[in-house]
Order: sequence, then structure tokens, then C-alpha cells
Amino acid sequence: MRILELLAPAKNLECGIAAINHGADAVYIGASRFGARAAAGNSVDEIRQLCEYAHLFAAKVYVTVNTIIYENELDDTFALIDELADSGVDALLVQDMALIDKLSKSRLAIHASTQTDNRSAAKVAWLKSIGCERAVLARELSICEIATIHSSVPDMELEVFVHGALCVSYSGVCYASQHCFNRSANRGECAQFCRLKFDLIDSEGKVIEHRRHLLSLKDMCLIDKMEALAGAGASSFKIEGRLKDVDYVKNVVSAYSQRLNKIVSKNPDKYCRASLGSVDYSFEPNLNKTFNRGFTKYFLNGRQPDIVSFDTPKAMGEYVGKVKEIRGNSFNVAGTASFANGDGLCFINGDHELEGFRVNKVDGNRLYPFIMPVHIKPGTGLYRNNDEAFEKLLAHQTAVRKIPVKMIYSATINGFSLDITLSDKFFSVETWLAASQHSTVQIDKQLAQKPQRENIIRQLTKLGNTLYTCDDVIIKDDADKYFIPSSVIAELRRNAIEKFHIKSIKSKDDTLTNIRNVDFWQPEYKSYQYTYNISNHLSREFYQRHGLEEISEAFETGGAANMSDVLIMQCRHCLRYSLGYCVKRGGMQPTWQEPLYLQLPDGRRFRLQFNCSECQMNVYAEK
Repeated sequence: MRILELLAPAKNLECGIAAINHGADAVYIGASRFGARAAAGNSVDEIRQLCEYAHLFAAKVYVTVNTIIYENELDDTFALIDELADSGVDALLVQDMALIDKLSKSRLAIHASTQTDNRSAAKVAWLKSIGCERAVLARELSICEIATIHSSVPDMELEVFVHGALCVSYSGVCYASQHCFNRSANRGECAQFCRLKFDLIDSEGKVIEHRRHLLSLKDMCLIDKMEALAGAGASSFKIEGRLKDVDYVKNVVSAYSQRLNKIVSKNPDKYCRASLGSVDYSFEPNLNKTFNRGFTKYFLNGRQPDIVSFDTPKAMGEYVGKVKEIRGNSFNVAGTASFANGDGLCFINGDHELEGFRVNKVDGNRLYPFIMPVHIKPGTGLYRNNDEAFEKLLAHQTAVRKIPVKMIYSATINGFSLDITLSDKFFSVETWLAASQHSTVQIDKQLAQKPQRENIIRQLTKLGNTLYTCDDVIIKDDADKYFIPSSVIAELRRNAIEKFHIKSIKSKDDTLTNIRNVDFWQPEYKSYQYTYNISNHLSREFYQRHGLEEISEAFETGGAANMSDVLIMQCRHCLRYSLGYCVKRGGMQPTWQEPLYLQLPDGRRFRLQFNCSECQMNVYAEK
């Protein structure tokens, strides 16, 4: 039986609770410091509250401590880890190897963040050898590559991204933001260099593309590939979005949780959910109505042409139709979508720019904008990036999560008894231990003058505002032939429910192997030693113990200072391919003279190297 986990982002406590309520098995959240989203920090007390709530459903809370740590921050980081351990956190996501020794002595599981550049079986095996229980795999991996990693390291938990924004560079190997803006992606301060406009020019100055978002990718959506991912060995399905609001969390988590339940129901002997509870939803989730740049499956099925969003890095939303006819300050729309006052619409104009506007009034399919867009014309495709009706729906309570239980009501020598056990069809009893409760009441039994069965069931299933819902009542020993006051049944039920709790019996895996060679992951690691991201003496000592002979400082602490040719990005995204010039894959023969350069409007340029043996595009900053 494989345990499958839906992992949701939480910007704050509100988002974390919403994620649990809408079906998440686990939540990842940032603490006050040292998380890879510096703008999404939370106090230890807020994290403690989230843990207490999540654990009611046997759900877990993971905290991101996945930045590189500077020397003067080590003591504060260790103090934070101690506080998080005391607060009930289940695991930490880490990047800096300085934390490994500290965490190996704690009860906290170690999850190797995607910032540790987990793209090969060799890297994942090494992470397992140093005590990591889980590896968050690079977003760029194909289903075949994931399967290879799983078969090579079968006892390692593999976490895969399934939804949300994509980084164009392998995570942990992106130094563009630090190089250009002194804001480190490895410190949670990414300035989104990849969402900027660039010119693409060749070595002779020929402009191939002008002012396009050439590194901007669509958003990932793998909801239709979750079963295939599970079959390849993935155990945790991660939704990106730790800066997103609560409406995003509600909608996306609901969609993926419902899909995961279908997979488990289809394969009951193969898979189970990692937490408990069934969710009643009061809305129909729709991924197209939540922030997105258009969707792609990225490289899951190999290299595909649909991964880029050259025109805009902003959210376009769902396609709603085309402009049919313009009249004065209004126009009508050809399509089947319905609209509401306040809707946000947008379109791509003739200059490849995104224009947006608000709808002031709706009259059937005729729309009256607050301000009529200048560049709109008949035939323009429209997208809705803010659905007013959907937003109003999400503003209310949209889900209730309950834990299904089974009750067994019996007659005893001196009275009656009630046993309560779990009856969740999506979880494995081998994974979770329910402290089944046995409650008794002593009372003289008298044969009833009228049937008692319906009243017994009615009273036992009155679970009100508790976390539980009863989906089965079994009456044994002809217990319903005896009269029992409703108040006594209620007391029997209350006593059992109050004592009922769920406890995980999964223990931390301390199995280690002896893999010492660390100089094997990517060729660039040998040439650009700063890619190990070593920023303190403990990390340096760790790598020395594990066989790294040449050690350089991190990029952020001067590791590239004396280099004339600085690698600032490694991308599986390839502009040759995206523009139709990958000869290897049937594209046109390029007419330009390489090397090619990306150039910002301020004149700064970056050299592209097409490493075809790795099917990779490297970006270099020249000094």
C-alpha cells in the first residue's frame, strides 16, 4: 500500500487551515526567517496553532528553512529549529548542509528542498545517505526520469510539483537575481529576472526577438497526470504558491484533492491518502479561474513546445470568447461565457502587450468597461483573470472536513457499551493508529415497549460541531430490544468522542548508507564550485567530510568574484527549440551567428550556451 500526500502551500495560518479544510494531507509554511519566500514568514506560535489543527486530521506541517545560511545566522537558525521542533512541526525543508547534523539529532524529518537541485538518481541517493527522508524533485524532470530515480532509491520519499508557477532555471542554480539586483534566490529574495523583457541578439548585433519575455514560462498543471506520477514513484504532490491568497488555496487544493480521491478509489489495494477525513464542498473548483499564466505539463512527457509565455508574465486566466462588434463605449462577445459586473478581462494587443480592464456593466453578452481599452478590436481574444462571481463564492465557507467513524452499540451484563473506530475509506490502518474508544454505562435493562433502533441511531449520530461524522452504526446482541433513555445514549456518545484521537505510528527513518563522493551531479559543479552554495563553516566542513576536495564560497559570499565567465542560470527551457530552430528535433537551420545574447533594455547582456548533450541552455554573465 503506497501512501499518497497532497501538499499545499500556506502563506499564513489562515491559508494553512483552509488547505486542511479543503483536503490537503500536509501543508508547507515559512517561519519568520530562512524560508525561500522571504515575504511569507510566520511566527512560531502561528505555526504551533497550525500543527495543532492539522494533527486533528493526521495531516502534517512542514516548515521551510530552505535558504543558505550565513555564518552570523547559524545560532539564530539552530534556535529557530529547536522552537519549531517543540511546536509540533513534522519536518523541515532544508537547502544548507549545515543543518543536517543538527536535524539528525532531532525528531524532525529532513526534506531536501528543490533548492538542493535534485535532478538525478545519484543526487537523491546521496541525500538519502546523509539522512534525508524525502527529496523534492526538480520541476524539469520527465515521468521516465522520476521513475528511474524511484527505482534507484525506492525507499526515498519523492515529492513532485504538480501545480503553480515555474522557475526557468533549476532551483538552487539560479544566480541571476543576485547578480543583477543583489537579491538572492537562495535567500528567498528572488527579483524575478526571468519575467523581464529581453532582446535576443546574435554575435553580429542582429535582433532576432525584440522586447519579449523570453525566459517567462507558463504555469504547471499536472492534475491529469497524478496517477501516472504515482505509478512512477511520486508519493507527495506539491502545489506551488506560498505567496498566494486563501482563495487560490481553496480552489486549487479542492481540485487536486478530489482528483486524488478518485485515484485512490480506483486503486484501493494500491494507494491510500496520508491523512484522514472526507470533505463536503459547497462549490465546484475550477483551476482556470485562479491565477495562472496559462498551463503546461512542462517536461513531464519530454520536451514540448507549449511551455513559454513570451507575451506576458502576468495572469491571463480563462479564455472567454472573442470581441464581435464594437459600438461606442461597449462591445459584445462571441462565446458561451457569462459575465458579471466587476469582472477583470484582458487581451494581448498588436504589440504583444497585455492590456486589462474592468467591466462596469453587463447586458447579456454586451460589456461596458469602466474605461474603454484603446487597442481592442473585433476578433480580439478575451481572457478573464478575475471572475467576480467566483470570488464572491470563495469568500464564504466552501468546505467542511469531517473524519468518518463507525459506531458499534452493544448490550453488556450491567448496561450498554459503545465502540468507536475509524471508517475512512481513503486511509490505511497500517499507517495510522486510531485510539478506538470503548465507553460503557451501567443501567438496569428493561425490554422496550416500542422499537428503539431508530432512536439509538439518531442519538449516536448527533455529532454536531465535532470533527467526526458517523457513516455506520452497528447494533449487536439485540441491544435495541432494551429501552434506554436518549440522555444516556448521548452520554455514552460524548464520553467516547471526547477520548477519541488519532496518532501517527510512522517513525523517523534513520537508515543511512555510505555514499561519500559528492562530485558527480552535473558537469558544471566541477567548473563552478559556487554551485554547492556553501556560505558558512559548518556547510564547508560537512562537504569536506563527504569527500569534496575543492571548496569554494557561495555565489552570494564571493565565490564567483574572480571569474570572467559566470554561470547564472541552468535551464531545460531552450530558446533554440522554442523559436523553432532546434535542428536536432526537426527545426529550421538557424540563420543567426552564435553566440546569442539576452539583452535587457538598459543594455546589460547575457550569453547563451546551448549544451545539446545535456539538452540544456546555460546563461552566462560576462564581466
